[in-house]
Amino acid sequence: MKRLIVFLSIITSSIFVFAQETAKDVVTEKYKVEGNCKMCKKRIENAAFIKGVKRAEWDKESHELTVTYKPSKTNAEAILGSVAKVGYSSEKAEADKAAYNNLPACCQYKDHVCND
Repeated sequence: MKRLIVFLSIITSSIFVFAQETAKDVVTEKYKVEGNCKMCKKRIENAAFIKGVKRAEWDKESHELTVTYKPSKTNAEAILGSVAKVGYSSEKAEADKAAYNNLPACCQYKDHVCND
């Protein structure tokens, strides 16, 4: 009986430690990302959803991108770099100029305001 109690204690402790390690490997952060409309929202969220990202949501009103990701698999620079490649600037990455010029006129946030 004593062996069983020791065995169960070790298993329980291992599960608890593993659960804490897993919980530490997820962070949620917010970044300012320029954009105008619903089409921008879709492009920004799709671009931000790279390997290691669990959730990406851009708010049109506040221009904030909220990302939940695993720091062991990706980082903010990679996520915002991916967003910049499709034409959207953020506080950490400037938009690719060619990609910005290929955005629909409504989505060119530097030159137009869109109410969609």
